[in-house]
Amino acid sequence: MRVLLIGSGGREHALALGLVADPSVEVLFAAPGNPGIGTVAGMRDVVFTDPAAVAALAVECSADLVVVGPETPLVAGVADAVRAKGIPAFGPSAAAARLEGSKAFAKDVMTAAGVPTARAYSCADAESVGRALDDFGAPYVVKNDGLAAGKGVVVTEDRPVAEEHARACGQVVIEEYLAGPEVSLFVVTDGETAVPLLPAQDFKRVGDDDTGPNTGGMGAYAPLPWAPPGLVDEVMRDIVHPTLAELRRRGTPFAGLLYVGLAITTTGPRVIEFNARFGDPETQAVLALLETPLAGLLHAAATGELAAHPPLRWRAGAAVTVVVAAEGYPAKPRTGDVIHGAEVSGIIHAGTVRRAADGALLSAGGRVLCCTATGSDLAAARDAAYELVRGVELAGSHHRTDIAAAAVAGRITIPG
Repeated sequence: MRVLLIGSGGREHALALGLVADPSVEVLFAAPGNPGIGTVAGMRDVVFTDPAAVAALAVECSADLVVVGPETPLVAGVADAVRAKGIPAFGPSAAAARLEGSKAFAKDVMTAAGVPTARAYSCADAESVGRALDDFGAPYVVKNDGLAAGKGVVVTEDRPVAEEHARACGQVVIEEYLAGPEVSLFVVTDGETAVPLLPAQDFKRVGDDDTGPNTGGMGAYAPLPWAPPGLVDEVMRDIVHPTLAELRRRGTPFAGLLYVGLAITTTGPRVIEFNARFGDPETQAVLALLETPLAGLLHAAATGELAAHPPLRWRAGAAVTVVVAAEGYPAKPRTGDVIHGAEVSGIIHAGTVRRAADGALLSAGGRVLCCTATGSDLAAARDAAYELVRGVELAGSHHRTDIAAAAVAGRITIPG
Protein backbone atom coordinates (compact mmCIF):
# COMPACT_ATOMS: atom_id res chain seq x y z
CA MET A 1 0.00 0.00 0.00
CA ARG A 2 1.25 3.48 -0.92
CA VAL A 3 0.11 6.00 1.71
CA LEU A 4 0.14 9.81 1.64
CA LEU A 5 -0.05 11.51 5.04
CA ILE A 6 -1.14 15.16 5.18
CA GLY A 7 0.14 17.38 8.00
CA SER A 8 3.25 18.51 9.82
CA GLY A 9 2.73 18.25 13.58
CA GLY A 10 3.17 15.85 16.46
CA ARG A 11 -0.06 14.02 15.64
CA GLU A 12 1.22 13.40 12.11
CA HIS A 13 4.62 12.17 13.32
CA ALA A 14 2.80 9.68 15.59
CA LEU A 15 0.59 8.63 12.67
CA ALA A 16 3.64 8.25 10.45
CA LEU A 17 5.32 5.93 12.95
CA GLY A 18 2.15 3.84 13.17
CA LEU A 19 1.73 3.70 9.41
CA VAL A 20 5.30 2.63 8.57
CA ALA A 21 5.08 -0.10 11.22
CA ASP A 22 2.22 -1.69 9.22
CA PRO A 23 3.68 -4.46 7.01
CA SER A 24 1.17 -3.60 4.28
CA VAL A 25 2.71 -0.15 3.76
CA GLU A 26 5.16 -0.26 0.87
CA VAL A 27 5.99 3.45 0.91
CA LEU A 28 4.89 6.44 2.96
CA PHE A 29 4.83 10.01 1.69
CA ALA A 30 4.19 13.02 3.92
CA ALA A 31 3.20 16.54 2.93
CA PRO A 32 4.56 18.84 4.13
CA GLY A 33 5.89 16.75 7.05
CA ASN A 34 8.58 17.74 9.55
CA PRO A 35 12.15 16.60 10.32
CA GLY A 36 10.92 13.74 12.52
CA ILE A 37 8.47 12.50 9.90
CA GLY A 38 11.22 12.83 7.30
CA THR A 39 13.15 9.97 8.96
CA VAL A 40 10.40 7.49 7.98
CA ALA A 41 8.63 9.09 4.99
CA GLY A 42 9.37 10.73 1.67
CA MET A 43 8.63 14.43 2.06
CA ARG A 44 6.57 16.39 -0.44
CA ASP A 45 5.69 20.08 -0.60
CA VAL A 46 2.03 21.05 -0.66
CA VAL A 47 -0.32 23.73 0.61
CA PHE A 48 -2.39 21.28 2.61
CA THR A 49 -5.47 23.51 2.77
CA ASP A 50 -5.66 23.48 -1.05
CA PRO A 51 -7.93 20.55 -1.99
CA ALA A 52 -6.92 20.52 -5.67
CA ALA A 53 -3.21 20.56 -4.81
CA VAL A 54 -3.51 17.70 -2.33
CA ALA A 55 -5.61 15.65 -4.75
CA ALA A 56 -3.04 16.21 -7.50
CA LEU A 57 -0.24 15.13 -5.18
CA ALA A 58 -2.16 11.97 -4.26
CA VAL A 59 -2.41 11.11 -7.96
CA GLU A 60 1.29 11.91 -8.49
CA CYS A 61 2.24 9.60 -5.60
CA SER A 62 -0.06 6.83 -6.90
CA ALA A 63 -1.48 6.75 -3.38
CA ASP A 64 -3.72 3.87 -2.33
CA LEU A 65 -4.73 5.79 0.80
CA VAL A 66 -4.56 9.42 1.89
CA VAL A 67 -4.64 10.11 5.64
CA VAL A 68 -5.55 13.71 6.49
CA GLY A 69 -4.21 14.70 9.90
CA PRO A 70 -5.24 18.29 10.75
CA GLU A 71 -8.70 19.82 10.89
CA THR A 72 -8.12 22.79 8.57
CA PRO A 73 -7.70 20.73 5.37
CA LEU A 74 -10.70 18.59 6.32
CA VAL A 75 -12.93 21.64 6.76
CA ALA A 76 -11.54 22.97 3.48
CA GLY A 77 -12.69 19.82 1.63
CA VAL A 78 -9.38 18.04 1.03
CA ALA A 79 -10.84 14.57 1.66
CA ASP A 80 -13.65 15.29 -0.84
CA ALA A 81 -11.14 16.29 -3.53
CA VAL A 82 -9.04 13.18 -2.98
CA ARG A 83 -12.07 10.89 -3.15
CA ALA A 84 -13.18 12.64 -6.35
CA LYS A 85 -9.97 11.27 -7.91
CA GLY A 86 -11.02 7.73 -6.94
CA ILE A 87 -8.47 7.48 -4.11
CA PRO A 88 -9.61 6.36 -0.63
CA ALA A 89 -9.19 9.13 1.97
CA PHE A 90 -9.29 8.75 5.74
CA GLY A 91 -11.09 11.86 6.90
CA PRO A 92 -14.63 13.24 6.77
CA SER A 93 -16.12 15.36 4.01
CA ALA A 94 -16.16 19.14 4.44
CA ALA A 95 -19.88 18.91 5.24
CA ALA A 96 -19.33 16.35 8.00
CA ALA A 97 -16.19 18.13 9.29
CA ARG A 98 -18.45 21.04 10.27
CA LEU A 99 -18.88 18.98 13.43
CA GLU A 100 -15.53 20.54 14.40
CA GLY A 101 -15.59 23.58 12.14
CA SER A 102 -18.66 25.06 13.84
CA LYS A 103 -19.48 24.64 17.53
CA ALA A 104 -23.03 25.84 16.80
CA PHE A 105 -23.48 23.16 14.12
CA ALA A 106 -22.18 20.50 16.51
CA LYS A 107 -24.65 21.62 19.18
CA ASP A 108 -27.49 21.45 16.66
CA VAL A 109 -26.51 17.90 15.70
CA MET A 110 -26.26 16.84 19.35
CA THR A 111 -29.64 18.33 20.18
CA ALA A 112 -31.29 16.59 17.24
CA ALA A 113 -29.61 13.29 18.15
CA GLY A 114 -30.50 13.50 21.84
CA VAL A 115 -26.84 13.42 22.86
CA PRO A 116 -26.07 14.40 26.47
CA THR A 117 -24.12 17.68 26.45
CA ALA A 118 -23.98 21.07 28.14
CA ARG A 119 -26.77 23.59 27.66
CA ALA A 120 -25.53 26.32 25.37
CA TYR A 121 -26.35 29.55 23.51
CA SER A 122 -24.98 30.71 20.18
CA CYS A 123 -24.11 34.41 20.49
CA ALA A 124 -22.88 37.09 18.07
CA ASP A 125 -23.36 40.36 19.99
CA ALA A 126 -22.71 41.79 23.45
CA GLU A 127 -26.37 41.66 24.47
CA SER A 128 -26.81 37.94 23.78
CA VAL A 129 -23.40 37.22 25.36
CA GLY A 130 -24.48 39.05 28.50
CA ARG A 131 -27.74 37.13 28.75
CA ALA A 132 -25.95 33.80 28.35
CA LEU A 133 -23.31 34.63 30.96
CA ASP A 134 -26.09 35.73 33.34
CA ASP A 135 -27.95 32.47 32.81
CA PHE A 136 -25.04 30.10 33.42
CA GLY A 137 -22.96 32.07 35.92
CA ALA A 138 -19.33 31.33 36.76
CA PRO A 139 -17.23 29.51 35.82
CA TYR A 140 -17.89 30.91 32.36
CA VAL A 141 -17.28 28.75 29.27
CA VAL A 142 -16.88 30.74 26.04
CA LYS A 143 -15.97 28.95 22.80
CA ASN A 144 -14.99 30.40 19.46
CA ASP A 145 -17.56 29.05 17.01
CA GLY A 146 -14.90 28.33 14.38
CA LEU A 147 -11.53 26.59 14.25
CA ALA A 148 -8.96 27.90 16.72
CA ALA A 149 -6.20 25.25 16.83
CA GLY A 150 -7.37 23.95 20.21
CA LYS A 151 -7.06 27.38 21.84
CA GLY A 152 -10.47 28.91 21.17
CA VAL A 153 -11.99 28.08 24.56
CA VAL A 154 -11.85 30.23 27.67
CA VAL A 155 -13.00 28.83 31.02
CA THR A 156 -12.82 31.53 33.68
CA GLU A 157 -14.33 32.89 36.88
CA ASP A 158 -13.58 36.41 35.61
CA ARG A 159 -16.54 37.83 33.72
CA PRO A 160 -14.60 40.63 31.95
CA VAL A 161 -12.19 37.98 30.61
CA ALA A 162 -15.14 35.95 29.29
CA GLU A 163 -16.68 39.05 27.69
CA GLU A 164 -13.39 40.05 26.07
CA HIS A 165 -12.92 36.57 24.58
CA ALA A 166 -16.44 36.73 23.14
CA ARG A 167 -15.73 40.16 21.61
CA ALA A 168 -12.46 38.95 20.10
CA CYS A 169 -14.10 35.87 18.54
CA GLY A 170 -17.28 37.52 17.24
CA GLN A 171 -19.41 34.38 16.90
CA VAL A 172 -19.26 32.22 20.03
CA VAL A 173 -21.00 29.41 21.83
CA ILE A 174 -21.46 29.97 25.56
CA GLU A 175 -22.10 26.86 27.64
CA GLU A 176 -22.82 25.77 31.15
CA TYR A 177 -19.72 24.47 32.92
CA LEU A 178 -19.45 20.68 33.16
CA ALA A 179 -17.74 19.51 36.35
CA GLY A 180 -15.86 16.21 36.35
CA PRO A 181 -12.74 14.58 34.94
CA GLU A 182 -12.30 14.82 31.18
CA VAL A 183 -11.87 11.96 28.73
CA SER A 184 -10.87 11.88 25.07
CA LEU A 185 -12.28 8.97 23.08
CA PHE A 186 -11.21 8.40 19.47
CA VAL A 187 -13.63 6.48 17.25
CA VAL A 188 -12.68 5.14 13.82
CA THR A 189 -15.76 4.98 11.61
CA ASP A 190 -16.78 4.44 8.01
CA GLY A 191 -20.07 6.23 8.66
CA GLU A 192 -21.95 3.10 9.72
CA THR A 193 -19.61 0.86 11.72
CA ALA A 194 -17.72 2.55 14.57
CA VAL A 195 -14.69 1.19 16.45
CA PRO A 196 -13.47 2.91 19.64
CA LEU A 197 -9.80 3.23 20.52
CA LEU A 198 -8.50 3.38 24.10
CA PRO A 199 -9.81 6.35 26.08
CA ALA A 200 -7.17 8.91 27.04
CA GLN A 201 -6.89 12.09 29.06
CA ASP A 202 -5.10 15.23 27.96
CA PHE A 203 -4.00 18.38 29.80
CA LYS A 204 -5.12 21.62 28.17
CA ARG A 205 -3.87 24.25 30.63
CA VAL A 206 -0.29 25.41 30.28
CA GLY A 207 0.67 25.05 33.95
CA ASP A 208 0.75 22.38 36.64
CA ASP A 209 -2.49 21.82 38.56
CA ASP A 210 -4.42 23.08 35.52
CA THR A 211 -3.35 26.70 35.87
CA GLY A 212 -2.86 29.31 33.17
CA PRO A 213 -4.42 29.66 29.73
CA ASN A 214 -5.64 26.87 27.47
CA THR A 215 -3.19 25.40 24.98
CA GLY A 216 -3.36 22.83 22.21
CA GLY A 217 -2.49 20.24 24.89
CA MET A 218 0.54 19.81 27.16
CA GLY A 219 0.49 16.04 27.59
CA ALA A 220 -1.68 12.93 27.69
CA TYR A 221 -1.87 9.36 28.92
CA ALA A 222 -3.73 6.14 28.22
CA PRO A 223 -5.46 4.02 29.32
CA LEU A 224 -7.47 5.46 32.24
CA PRO A 225 -7.25 3.31 35.39
CA TRP A 226 -9.98 5.35 37.06
CA ALA A 227 -12.55 5.19 34.22
CA PRO A 228 -15.92 3.72 35.21
CA PRO A 229 -16.60 0.18 33.97
CA GLY A 230 -18.63 0.24 30.79
CA LEU A 231 -17.72 3.88 30.01
CA VAL A 232 -16.77 3.22 26.39
CA ASP A 233 -19.86 1.09 25.74
CA GLU A 234 -22.07 3.81 27.22
CA VAL A 235 -20.46 6.52 25.09
CA MET A 236 -20.78 4.44 21.94
CA ARG A 237 -24.47 3.70 22.66
CA ASP A 238 -25.63 7.12 23.86
CA ILE A 239 -23.33 9.49 21.95
CA VAL A 240 -21.42 8.05 19.01
CA HIS A 241 -24.07 5.97 17.26
CA PRO A 242 -26.85 8.59 17.66
CA THR A 243 -24.50 11.27 16.28
CA LEU A 244 -23.50 9.16 13.28
CA ALA A 245 -27.15 8.32 12.62
CA GLU A 246 -28.13 11.99 12.71
CA LEU A 247 -25.37 12.90 10.26
CA ARG A 248 -26.51 10.11 7.93
CA ARG A 249 -30.08 11.42 8.22
CA ARG A 250 -28.83 14.84 7.11
CA GLY A 251 -27.12 13.33 4.09
CA THR A 252 -23.63 14.08 5.42
CA PRO A 253 -22.32 10.74 6.76
CA PHE A 254 -19.17 11.04 8.86
CA ALA A 255 -16.33 8.71 7.83
CA GLY A 256 -12.93 9.12 9.46
CA LEU A 257 -11.92 9.81 13.04
CA LEU A 258 -14.59 11.12 15.38
CA TYR A 259 -13.00 12.64 18.48
CA VAL A 260 -15.38 12.73 21.43
CA GLY A 261 -14.32 15.08 24.22
CA LEU A 262 -16.20 14.21 27.41
CA ALA A 263 -16.73 15.32 30.97
CA ILE A 264 -17.65 12.55 33.41
CA THR A 265 -20.29 14.31 35.52
CA THR A 266 -22.65 13.31 38.30
CA THR A 267 -25.20 12.49 35.59
CA GLY A 268 -22.77 10.46 33.48
CA PRO A 269 -20.64 11.28 30.42
CA ARG A 270 -21.57 14.48 28.60
CA VAL A 271 -20.00 15.84 25.43
CA ILE A 272 -17.74 18.87 25.73
CA GLU A 273 -16.82 18.90 22.05
CA PHE A 274 -16.51 16.87 18.88
CA ASN A 275 -13.47 17.02 16.64
CA ALA A 276 -13.14 15.60 13.15
CA ARG A 277 -9.61 14.19 13.48
CA PHE A 278 -7.15 12.54 15.85
CA GLY A 279 -6.45 14.69 18.92
CA ASP A 280 -2.99 16.03 19.66
CA PRO A 281 -1.27 15.00 21.99
CA GLU A 282 -3.57 12.08 22.86
CA THR A 283 -2.73 10.39 19.54
CA GLN A 284 0.88 10.01 20.61
CA ALA A 285 -0.10 8.02 23.72
CA VAL A 286 -2.95 6.00 22.21
CA LEU A 287 -1.11 4.87 19.07
CA ALA A 288 1.91 3.85 21.15
CA LEU A 289 -0.29 1.07 22.56
CA LEU A 290 -2.06 0.00 19.35
CA GLU A 291 -0.85 -3.40 18.16
CA THR A 292 -3.29 -3.71 15.25
CA PRO A 293 -1.71 -2.50 11.98
CA LEU A 294 -2.76 1.12 11.58
CA ALA A 295 -2.86 1.49 7.79
CA GLY A 296 -5.17 -1.51 7.38
CA LEU A 297 -7.55 -0.09 9.98
CA LEU A 298 -7.69 3.36 8.38
CA HIS A 299 -8.02 1.88 4.89
CA ALA A 300 -10.99 -0.24 6.04
CA ALA A 301 -12.71 2.90 7.34
CA ALA A 302 -11.90 4.84 4.16
CA THR A 303 -13.36 2.13 1.93
CA GLY A 304 -16.50 1.30 3.92
CA GLU A 305 -15.20 -2.10 5.03
CA LEU A 306 -14.78 -1.51 8.75
CA ALA A 307 -17.41 -4.11 9.70
CA ALA A 308 -15.15 -6.84 8.29
CA HIS A 309 -12.03 -5.62 10.09
CA PRO A 310 -10.73 -7.88 12.91
CA PRO A 311 -11.10 -6.69 16.52
CA LEU A 312 -8.38 -4.30 17.67
CA ARG A 313 -5.39 -5.60 19.61
CA TRP A 314 -3.65 -3.54 22.28
CA ARG A 315 -0.27 -3.81 23.97
CA ALA A 316 -0.31 -4.33 27.73
CA GLY A 317 0.70 -1.46 29.99
CA ALA A 318 0.32 2.28 29.58
CA ALA A 319 1.68 5.23 27.61
CA VAL A 320 2.41 8.83 28.60
CA THR A 321 3.37 11.80 26.46
CA VAL A 322 4.77 15.09 27.81
CA VAL A 323 4.95 18.17 25.59
CA VAL A 324 8.07 20.33 25.60
CA ALA A 325 6.94 23.84 24.64
CA ALA A 326 8.84 26.89 23.46
CA GLU A 327 9.45 29.94 25.61
CA GLY A 328 6.38 32.21 25.49
CA TYR A 329 3.90 29.48 24.54
CA PRO A 330 0.91 29.74 24.24
CA ALA A 331 0.88 33.55 23.94
CA LYS A 332 3.92 34.36 21.75
CA PRO A 333 6.17 31.32 21.34
CA ARG A 334 9.78 31.99 20.46
CA THR A 335 11.09 30.06 17.47
CA GLY A 336 14.48 29.45 15.90
CA ASP A 337 16.24 28.00 18.97
CA VAL A 338 18.59 25.05 18.54
CA ILE A 339 17.32 21.74 19.94
CA HIS A 340 19.63 19.04 21.30
CA GLY A 341 18.70 15.51 22.38
CA ALA A 342 15.67 15.08 20.13
CA GLU A 343 17.06 12.31 17.93
CA VAL A 344 16.09 9.41 20.18
CA SER A 345 13.28 6.88 20.07
CA GLY A 346 10.10 8.14 21.71
CA ILE A 347 10.59 11.82 20.92
CA ILE A 348 7.94 12.95 18.47
CA HIS A 349 8.47 16.18 16.53
CA ALA A 350 5.63 18.70 16.71
CA GLY A 351 7.20 22.06 15.82
CA THR A 352 10.69 21.59 14.38
CA VAL A 353 12.62 22.51 11.24
CA ARG A 354 16.12 21.91 9.89
CA ARG A 355 18.38 24.94 9.40
CA ALA A 356 19.51 24.95 5.80
CA ALA A 357 23.02 26.17 6.55
CA ASP A 358 24.21 23.39 8.83
CA GLY A 359 21.30 20.98 9.34
CA ALA A 360 20.78 21.95 12.98
CA LEU A 361 17.36 21.13 14.43
CA LEU A 362 15.46 24.30 15.36
CA SER A 363 12.20 25.06 17.14
CA ALA A 364 9.47 26.16 14.74
CA GLY A 365 6.29 26.27 16.81
CA GLY A 366 4.80 26.56 20.26
CA ARG A 367 4.63 22.86 21.02
CA VAL A 368 8.04 21.67 19.90
CA LEU A 369 8.44 18.02 20.99
CA CYS A 370 6.27 15.27 22.49
CA CYS A 371 8.21 12.91 24.74
CA THR A 372 6.29 9.63 24.59
CA ALA A 373 7.02 6.42 26.46
CA THR A 374 5.33 3.16 27.38
CA GLY A 375 5.68 1.10 30.53
CA SER A 376 4.29 -1.90 32.33
CA ASP A 377 1.94 0.42 34.19
CA LEU A 378 1.13 4.13 34.27
CA ALA A 379 3.80 4.96 36.85
CA ALA A 380 6.52 3.26 34.78
CA ALA A 381 5.37 4.96 31.57
CA ARG A 382 5.33 8.33 33.33
CA ASP A 383 8.85 7.87 34.68
CA ALA A 384 10.10 6.91 31.22
CA ALA A 385 8.44 9.90 29.55
CA TYR A 386 10.00 12.35 31.99
CA GLU A 387 13.37 10.68 31.49
CA LEU A 388 13.04 11.61 27.81
CA VAL A 389 12.14 15.18 28.78
CA ARG A 390 15.29 15.47 30.87
CA GLY A 391 17.39 14.57 27.82
CA VAL A 392 16.08 17.50 25.75
CA GLU A 393 17.94 20.80 25.59
CA LEU A 394 15.96 23.79 24.30
CA ALA A 395 16.61 27.28 25.67
CA GLY A 396 13.66 28.74 27.56
CA SER A 397 11.47 25.67 27.07
CA HIS A 398 8.88 24.57 29.60
CA HIS A 399 6.69 21.55 30.30
CA ARG A 400 4.16 20.41 32.85
CA THR A 401 5.53 18.22 35.62
CA ASP A 402 2.21 16.67 36.62
CA ILE A 403 1.12 14.73 33.52
CA ALA A 404 -0.70 11.57 34.75
CA ALA A 405 0.41 12.30 38.35
CA ALA A 406 -3.12 12.35 39.80
CA ALA A 407 -4.02 9.10 38.04
CA VAL A 408 -0.88 7.38 39.31
CA ALA A 409 -1.64 8.58 42.84
CA GLY A 410 -5.29 7.48 42.62
CA ARG A 411 -6.55 11.02 43.17
CA ILE A 412 -9.11 11.14 40.32
CA THR A 413 -12.64 10.51 41.47
CA ILE A 414 -15.91 10.31 39.58
CA PRO A 415 -18.54 12.82 40.80
CA GLY A 416 -21.48 11.32 42.63
